[in-house]
This record gives sequence, C-alpha cells and structure tokens, in this order.
Amino acid sequence: MNKGLIIRSLSGFYNVYSDGNIITCKARGKFRKNDLKPLVGDYCTFTYDGKNDGYIMSIEPRKNELIRPPVANIDQAFIFVSCKEPDFSTVLLDRFLAMVEHIGIEPIIIVTKIDLLNRENELQDILDNYRKVGYQVLCISSKTNIGIEQLKSMFKDRVSILTGQSGVGKSSLLNALFPALTLPTGEISMVLGRGKHTTRHVELFDIYGGWIADTPGFSNLDLNMSARDLAVSYHDFKALSENCKFRGCLHKSEPACKVKEAVEKGEISQERYQHYLDFLNEIQDRKEKY
Repeated sequence: MNKGLIIRSLSGFYNVYSDGNIITCKARGKFRKNDLKPLVGDYCTFTYDGKNDGYIMSIEPRKNELIRPPVANIDQAFIFVSCKEPDFSTVLLDRFLAMVEHIGIEPIIIVTKIDLLNRENELQDILDNYRKVGYQVLCISSKTNIGIEQLKSMFKDRVSILTGQSGVGKSSLLNALFPALTLPTGEISMVLGRGKHTTRHVELFDIYGGWIADTPGFSNLDLNMSARDLAVSYHDFKALSENCKFRGCLHKSEPACKVKEAVEKGEISQERYQHYLDFLNEIQDRKEKY
C-alpha cells in the first residue's frame, strides 16, 4: 500500500504527492458511505498499478481542519499585521491568535511594513510581550527585504496558511516571497484574500521545501467557540489553567486563578488579558441571545 499527501482536489479527483510523484486518484465509495470526504492536506494510503488512476483507500486521523476552504492538517498560520497603514492592532491580533490556536494550528506573528516605523524600537515593548509568552514574532519589509530570507526558511517541512489583517501588504509580500510562482489570477486573488466567490479548486503548493495552502485563511472573524474553549485557546492560558483552583475556570471572577495571577505578576500583559475578557463577554452575550 502506498502512502501520500493529498495536495489537490477537483471534481472528485485527488492529486496525491508520494515520493516525488503526483498520482491522480479517486476516493473509494466507502468514504461516502461513512460520510467522510478526503480533504486537501490529508495523509492517505492509496493503490496504484502504474497505468490507471489510483484509489484512495484510507485517511489518517486529522489533527485539525478548516471548513472554508476545506483543508486539513495545517501546521502553522502566518498571521500578518502591519506596524503602519493600517496601524498595528493588538486586539485584532489577539482575535486571530485565539481563532488559530483554538483549531490547533501554531501561529507565527508577522509584522509587515517595518520600514515605516519612525524609530526602531517603536513596537518593541508590545512585541516583547508576545515573545515572552512563547509566540514567534518576525518583523519584515517587502520594500527593503528585511526578514524575507528568514521568513522563507520557516516554510520547510510544514503545511502553512497565510491570514491576518486587511491592507498589510500581502500582495507585495507574495511578490517578494514567490517571484517564480505562476498561479492563475483567481488563485492569486484567493491567496490575497480577495475574489472569495471565484469557482476554484483547493490546492497545496510546494514552496521552499514545504507546502502552502491556496486559501485566504479566515474571512470570518467571529469567535465560533464556547467560553471554555476560549479560556484555553491561547497556549499560555491553557498551560496555566491546568493549575487553576477550579476545573473549567474562565479566568474572570474565579479565585485562585493562575491566569489572573500571571497578569498581576506582569507575565501576561494587562492589555491582552482585557482583550480576552472582551472576547469572553462577546461569546457569552451571543449565547444569551440565542
């Protein structure tokens, strides 16, 4: 039995990457019977006689998946925020971080347009707060190529998506990152988060030794999770909550809460904690309405 990675899905046919080759496969009928559809990003076993189309026989368990577009087993999400034009937004960044980590995807914070800062350390304290709790943060400029080579190295051996703030210069960045990438216009638009109604297939592209999904990431910024899910969505909150006095602690008014203690000690920024409380109220208010 052969093993591979599904990198393209179109009209019931799947391109499976295996040992440097791409095999066109169909899915066995048992998938429909079991209400399971293979997704781009799935690791699978398949049969192939070397002449005809192959057949996908089984799908390995998924560690995560996106619904729109349907992509599975994403390793990391590059969350793009700009330092200027538009201004850096911690509340928007924290929302993206909650959404990404809730699904089980590792976030990497990419700060664009760093060349527009008036002084080098203008955002240093804010970014250090994220580094302090374990986030990777990279400052880049597609105009001056600052950080571009380091960013390229982060794709190796991983499945990645790009997402983040509107207007951060993803178009210029993609031109700097992938000058030789010849995507059809509709697919380029999707990578940039535009053209959301384009009829298209879903595909992974081989980039710098890894794979990047042809997807805008999150077009809907609603926090589609429970209050408890939010309480453990950030990796540092989750680690701390294991030692909270009450199981299911929401880190709001409960005593002996380790997250609140970390805020008091300055280990978690007050601003980030306030964003968490705002998100928590948003989720709880929505639940009460419906």
